[in-house]
Amino acid sequence: MEDAQIGWIGAVIIGGIAGWLAEIVTRSNMGILVNIVLGVIGAGLASWLFAKLGIQIGGPNWVGYLVAGFVGACILIFATRILYPDRWRT
Repeated sequence: MEDAQIGWIGAVIIGGIAGWLAEIVTRSNMGILVNIVLGVIGAGLASWLFAKLGIQIGGPNWVGYLVAGFVGACILIFATRILYPDRWRT
């Protein structure tokens, strides 16, 4: 999954949706900007990790990016909670 296939604007929109979904599932309260950042960064990290592990996500590129963003954002939310427990209380 490459960003060039969906474009930067698409990556931000899909990353924002992925971050928002991750916030709902993890019951986090970090705000929309942090959600977008975690979704986009999470998608990049999860895409890289999935490629290294040989995991293929089917469907159109945006679906794979959304799934990777969701998984990555969830992981980053949990990591942020561990590193900064007082700042990101739910």
